[in-house]
Amino acid sequence: MPEHTHELLVIGAGPAGYVAAIRAAQLGIDTAIVDKEKQLGGTCLRVGCIPSKALLESSHKYEDAKDNFFAHGIEVSSVDLNLKAMMKRKDKVVKTLTTGVAGLMKKNKVKVYQGTATFNSDKSVAIGKDTVKAKHVLIATGSVPSSIPGVNLDDPLIDTSTDALDYDKVPEHLAVIGAGVIGLELGSVWRRLGSKVTVIEYLDRIMPGMDEELATAAHKAFKSQGVEFMLGCAVQGVSSGKDGVTIEIKDAGPVKADRVLVSVGRKPNTEGLGLDKIGITPNRRGQIEVNGKFETGVDGVYAVGDVVPGPMLAHKAEEEGIACMEMIATGHGHIDYNTIPSIVYTHPEIASVGKSEQELSEQGIEYKKGSFPFLANGRARANDDTEGWVKVLADAATDRVLGVHIIGDSAGDLIAECATAMAFAASSEDIARACHAHPTLSEAVKEAALGVSGRSIHI
Repeated sequence: MPEHTHELLVIGAGPAGYVAAIRAAQLGIDTAIVDKEKQLGGTCLRVGCIPSKALLESSHKYEDAKDNFFAHGIEVSSVDLNLKAMMKRKDKVVKTLTTGVAGLMKKNKVKVYQGTATFNSDKSVAIGKDTVKAKHVLIATGSVPSSIPGVNLDDPLIDTSTDALDYDKVPEHLAVIGAGVIGLELGSVWRRLGSKVTVIEYLDRIMPGMDEELATAAHKAFKSQGVEFMLGCAVQGVSSGKDGVTIEIKDAGPVKADRVLVSVGRKPNTEGLGLDKIGITPNRRGQIEVNGKFETGVDGVYAVGDVVPGPMLAHKAEEEGIACMEMIATGHGHIDYNTIPSIVYTHPEIASVGKSEQELSEQGIEYKKGSFPFLANGRARANDDTEGWVKVLADAATDRVLGVHIIGDSAGDLIAECATAMAFAASSEDIARACHAHPTLSEAVKEAALGVSGRSIHI
């Protein structure tokens, strides 16, 4: 069995892993990376963030052409959906980016192994017929879809998010179990393309964990688009037959649909790693516990990204990967968990950074609030896309920005300014005093910041 030696071995080539590998190579560390898939980039690039955003963009353009172009004086006699071409474009985007990751590995002289990695008892790693020994091993194996009792994900009509990225025809009726980010995004894709979409959620609200005012506004927006919601509903089982699927709901009648998308979250991907052989026991949620330096408690073994506690976000994983490598190489690294944005890429987009009003109230923190609607923003009016608003929350005593929540066009891009401001401990006054170009959507951020002290100009 061939044996190879490196200073660092990264297990998993998703955002956490490949970014960590690049940073390690930049720091002069002899680095190797392994992934079981031939395409590098992990779930995010292959079957997650990137393909879903490609379909969100394509489906949005399709709906715009079909329903909204006339408002701009553009008359289209007919709009036809070519789903095969849409999927081909999505696949091309994925291939381009995964090929790019492979190119980055070559550029940075990172050795790539392809295969399933399993720890041996001596902390070496078996990859097929190869054995790799490394002074440092980083676990960055990401996550996989979760399910619920009574739901068989092997059923051809019961889908995960991966399956819902590759339908060969538009379902007449798609039921979505779970009103979180993934369910709402993919539900939006197929609704735009012609599906009746019913979202079934166990809780009495959508987007659990996000600011309640934001979630309420989003719920209203999605309902106006035709998405049906069943909130406070416990799914007890799903069965399939010739006529589609039947979803059994506690204390309610069954829901019948053509397909069902199970979108109830994700769980750490640690199966088959052989963690027990090196003395690592995941917690009750399947996560690998780490300290502030991402150390697992086993000397030389680290973990970052979706396999450790915290939000399962690609950008959070990237920052952890970089911080971990810098700690290994220099003893210093930094990540600010208070300024990690969360985004839902529907239309309108939904974005948050920092604390929600509910969190501030629960923690007894007094705050001031400023908000501004896109309805009063010149660029939003010119774009004919005025739904939503910006909300800035600031400490009542110091004016330091504690949280920003946005629903509206380009919210995911607008939140970056707010995250940067918070990283530098900015006050709402700092944002308000910064000159924002006119006419831009970003002026709504400025106006909301002005609103914290009751000084909004255009409302």
